[in-house]
Amino acid sequence: MITLHSCRGETIAVFGLARSGLATVRAVAAGGGKTVAWDDDAGKREAAQAAGATIARFEDWDWAAIRSLALSPGVPLTHPAPHPVVKAAHAAGVEVIGDVELFFREIKQHPDRPRVVAITGTNGKSTTTALTAHLLKSAGLSVEMGGNIGRPVLDLEPPPATKVYVLEISSYQIDLTPGLAPHVAVLLNITPDHIDRHGSLASYAAVKRRIFKRVGKQGTAVIGVDDSLTAEICTAISSNGVGKVVPISVGKALDRGVPVIDGVLFDCAAMPCTEIMDLKRCRALPGAHNWQNAAAAFAASRALTNDVAALVRGLLSFPGLPHRMEDVGKAGGILCINDSKATNADAAARALACYDKIYWIAGGVPKEGGIESLACYFPKIAHAYLIGEAASQFAGTLDGKAAHTICGDMNSALEAAVHDATAAGDKSAVVVLSPACASFDQFRDYEDRGDQFRADVARLRAKIGNGHVVA
Repeated sequence: MITLHSCRGETIAVFGLARSGLATVRAVAAGGGKTVAWDDDAGKREAAQAAGATIARFEDWDWAAIRSLALSPGVPLTHPAPHPVVKAAHAAGVEVIGDVELFFREIKQHPDRPRVVAITGTNGKSTTTALTAHLLKSAGLSVEMGGNIGRPVLDLEPPPATKVYVLEISSYQIDLTPGLAPHVAVLLNITPDHIDRHGSLASYAAVKRRIFKRVGKQGTAVIGVDDSLTAEICTAISSNGVGKVVPISVGKALDRGVPVIDGVLFDCAAMPCTEIMDLKRCRALPGAHNWQNAAAAFAASRALTNDVAALVRGLLSFPGLPHRMEDVGKAGGILCINDSKATNADAAARALACYDKIYWIAGGVPKEGGIESLACYFPKIAHAYLIGEAASQFAGTLDGKAAHTICGDMNSALEAAVHDATAAGDKSAVVVLSPACASFDQFRDYEDRGDQFRADVARLRAKIGNGHVVA
């Protein structure tokens, strides 16, 4: 746990007591400060009270005694309208920040000055964060990973044992972190997202750009340049006091930076341009989107270590993240991929782009637009197995374009998919769970859905072995 010595003798208000809020209560208490807190969930209030917080509705807080409001990232800050607790803080002249801001204030004061890698982007930031941490550990560095992935930032181990913090940072968290000052800042990409929270795509992009604001002349900015918004940001920050700017691209030859050409990773940040490795050898990083993640993680890690051989070993040994194009083994000789995290069509597109003979399990609670945007991938679909509330809607979209069966539940879909794939005898066939839907009709969340798929594959493998058609 990070002890917030900077909060000694101060009162911090905490609104929202999920994992990051509860970690904030504990960190403030450990540093000799006090917290007053609220959450609508009674169980979370009890946990915070047990950790030392005074529980009270924000309307009853003594705002004159409060130094800062630590706001849960999910609480509206500006759009569609500030939450009443934000309005109350502003009226009282109390700053509104988040747990990541408290982390940076504490780290700034530490004599060992551990380095921080901060990673954001619309897509791929979780994989890039996990991969960067894995690469740095492969190079022998002491690393802690957290933020918007895994553990809350204030639950991480403190320095001096930790030398590098690798943090996933969402746009919501950037909004609450005016002192965000990483040694290495990474922006992967920007596509329309969270417009309801930020008001417009331009405002969303402006928030993402702030990850570079305090990098400084000794820092490194890693930025994807394959979309127009990030390309514009790259041009702007290159003449704005950032020490080193490393563009990354998949498919574009760069005279500097880290490009990936036909799956081959190059380091052109320092001349001469050097071929690093063929990323197609990395089993857990299939597809162009993962090549962008790999380029970003390599560039970020390269800013902190010269051990390129260790980074290559790390790319090869990276196991991937659960539920994100996760290889869960074979059944009946057919590779099964758990991409349960694909809760919308855009996310499913990344999985469908990676394979040529797909037995696709899709469905759940449909999102706006359904799967019509995936039409360009329909020729790759040998057969679709449709589950959940979206089954009839998806069947209508696929009618006449791809063979499909309404299966109802995931286990039935899996058995049918493996049966059909093995019967076809195509060794390139892949069963892919990439639902393009939310999970709440049949599962607690996407993780529960993915866990059950993994278990179903294991049961099917035990039942039929690894080379026999389902009876």
